[in-house]
Amino acid sequence: MLLAKLRTHYSTQVNPEEIGDEKVSLAGWVHEVRDLGGICFVVLRDREGKAQVTLVKKKIDRELFNFARKLIRESIISVTGTVKPEEKAPNGYELIPETIELLNEAESPLPMDTTGKVDAELDTRLDSRFMDLRREKTHAVFRIRHEVLKAVRTFLSDNGFLETSTPKVVATATEGGTALFPITYFDREAFLNQSPQLFKQILMSGGMDRVFEIGPIFRAEEHDTRRHLNEATSIDIEASFMDHFDVMEILEEMIAFVYSEVKKNAAKFLENLEIELNVPKTPFLKLPYSEAIEIVNANSDEKLVWGDDLSTLAEHTIGEYVFQTTGEEHYFIIDWPSEIKPFYALPYENDPEISKSFDLMHRTMELSSGAQRVHQYDLLKTRIENQGLDPDGFEFYLKTFRYGMPPHAGWGMGCERLVMTMLGTENIRDVVLFPRDRKRLSP
Repeated sequence: MLLAKLRTHYSTQVNPEEIGDEKVSLAGWVHEVRDLGGICFVVLRDREGKAQVTLVKKKIDRELFNFARKLIRESIISVTGTVKPEEKAPNGYELIPETIELLNEAESPLPMDTTGKVDAELDTRLDSRFMDLRREKTHAVFRIRHEVLKAVRTFLSDNGFLETSTPKVVATATEGGTALFPITYFDREAFLNQSPQLFKQILMSGGMDRVFEIGPIFRAEEHDTRRHLNEATSIDIEASFMDHFDVMEILEEMIAFVYSEVKKNAAKFLENLEIELNVPKTPFLKLPYSEAIEIVNANSDEKLVWGDDLSTLAEHTIGEYVFQTTGEEHYFIIDWPSEIKPFYALPYENDPEISKSFDLMHRTMELSSGAQRVHQYDLLKTRIENQGLDPDGFEFYLKTFRYGMPPHAGWGMGCERLVMTMLGTENIRDVVLFPRDRKRLSP
């Protein structure tokens, strides 16, 4: 049999009124077998949903009936037959089989339950991720993630951004950080890149004007929290002849567009997760860093001074304050101290202690960081030196600023955090197919 004949439709593509007496073939997994003696129901599951295969003992071949009764859950089958309307069945129809072909029989017992009736610990699910993906709720998460990334690409492309890819193997620290994974690169040491930042800026010198990248980043930080990973997917943009307010507007409009597209295109999967998605209103609140510090000091036991970074408690305190006063979960913190932002963040001309930088925050965590960049060679070199770094290690980057670098700005955002906060997921590992953290390197 040709493989194309094993399936003519996905389960959700079958419309009894349109198909009539036409033969239909569905292929997928045996989700459940319910043997009631005189009637047997086999629930077939494919990528799009479920279909009920109905076998009435008195009306169907006895050998086929007995064969169906003995099917093992999660085995792979192809079923060919005719369709009848049935309101109580998944997708409003039942399939009356003429043939059931067993393509691959599953072993028993299964590593974990796929029906959702028996819960499993996260580690158990991750150890058998292939089986976990067969669960309706897990599958829904990654269908929504797909819609998120599709919407990001659509929005940025429609706004004149070109998709690019930058190196993930680099010779030196791209931002001066120490949290790098060293690798052997032929006869010398190299590192996995922690950000496409410097390469994005080089592309501005090359005249590409507006670029974006969706790709992996690597951080060798020994975090062991519910919101950190050592390999993540970053969504980055860089744009010439724009300042930090321009790219903040792009970011907030993109977030609203992504939410809107997910609500429209992934309604079934949101329903599977019992989520009613609200599209954020734009523009987002822009809260100066100095005011954020005051909010923390007035509404928590934590006491911060100018120049302190924000702890998790501080982020939650500000997030709750903003939500209670505005009803919105997204907001910006702007005008951060220059000393705690990277060397490429541009200080204000009239107040160099403050940088033209921002963080996009969700009520529960940081989602994105960005800034207008330093585009003058001398100032950039000075900023590198002031942060205790050696400009010689950045020569490949610095030289592009000597031959006509336009003013530019950009941001980077964690894809996993965007999906996590959208779905209200407690652990970031739930929105990554195969997470990499300090304890997990397989599968």
